[in-house]
Amino acid sequence: MNLGILFEPLPEEFETTAHQDLKSVGANINAFHYKFPDYIEADIAIFGVLENRGKPVVVSDENPANIIRRRLYNLKKGTGRYRISDLGNMRPGITLEETYFRIREVVETLVANNTIPIILGSSHDLDYGQFLAYETWGRPVNLVAIDSKMDMNESAGAAENQTHLHKILMHDPNYLFSYSQIGHQSYLTEPEEMAVLEKLHFETIRIGEVHTDLQKTEPLIRHADLVSFDVSAIRFQDVPGYAPANPFGLTGEEACQLAWYAGLNDQLTSFGLYEYEPFYDDQRLGAFTLATLVWYFIEGYYQRKQEVDFTSRRFTKYAVPFHDNPHKMTFYKSNVSDKWWMEVENLTPEKDNHIVPCSYDDYLLATNGEIPNRWMLTQSRMGF
Repeated sequence: MNLGILFEPLPEEFETTAHQDLKSVGANINAFHYKFPDYIEADIAIFGVLENRGKPVVVSDENPANIIRRRLYNLKKGTGRYRISDLGNMRPGITLEETYFRIREVVETLVANNTIPIILGSSHDLDYGQFLAYETWGRPVNLVAIDSKMDMNESAGAAENQTHLHKILMHDPNYLFSYSQIGHQSYLTEPEEMAVLEKLHFETIRIGEVHTDLQKTEPLIRHADLVSFDVSAIRFQDVPGYAPANPFGLTGEEACQLAWYAGLNDQLTSFGLYEYEPFYDDQRLGAFTLATLVWYFIEGYYQRKQEVDFTSRRFTKYAVPFHDNPHKMTFYKSNVSDKWWMEVENLTPEKDNHIVPCSYDDYLLATNGEIPNRWMLTQSRMGF
């Protein structure tokens, strides 16, 4: 398919920026100005989506993707030989549903060509289109959302950016294996919403736990095939670009660290950044934070270790005796990155076991005769 017909070229200002500093990010991106860039040969493809029909209130017609680009293009290029394309801004569909399916088509095409899309979207419900791209993937997928709230509102008339998670969870056919939410705030979360996720054996890490131990989020992100990041998860002091303002949330540094984890994840194939509203960002501080977040994702990508073959010499295998079974639990430790994985037994004999990311603490629990919570949750989902 010719993806170029779905996109508008970037304004001339970005071409000028790219020529001003040859060591900048912008100078090392193949951007859509006159000719649609080659996305097949790219490692990463950035594109914006100006689509606000999923929001309850639209306060500005400014393109948030372009505002973020202005900061991103002026940052200094990181490590690695950049093979990054900027496809420009996707033309929205006649209806909101058509926009979702356009995002689906673009993400599906990019992922099929081993190119990772970075979506700069106006409204968080656009991650529904990102999710739909995996429907024909051939295996269940793992989604991580970073958000201050759980967007599962079922009230009549609720805006799409408040209901999209419910649509994902209820999607038929169901190809979602795991969903994890990072950074939710308890005073913004209905107890019933938490109960739904617990019933489905999904994992959550509230904002207080993130502040206490950011490293706790890494195994969850390392398990993700796609990440959906709502900028309202970041405190307003660091990203003054959403409403209503919230003084609590991730710091800018924590948000960039999470983006680094996502980029570093060998398994991850798409990343969406949603809900930035330039109207509330007079000094463009929020745009700078988000541009830096994207920079860290790219930097993480070019530091990937390709740790996917657990039979190779790059891993040490640990069989942990457990009760009456001497090989009940198996762990793998990378000799390169020191990261840990565990093999979860499938109770259905004809189905394979799952190897999922974990922490060293999970291994220690097992050696003390305790079953790690992530092991139990994973096995419970495997029974569905």
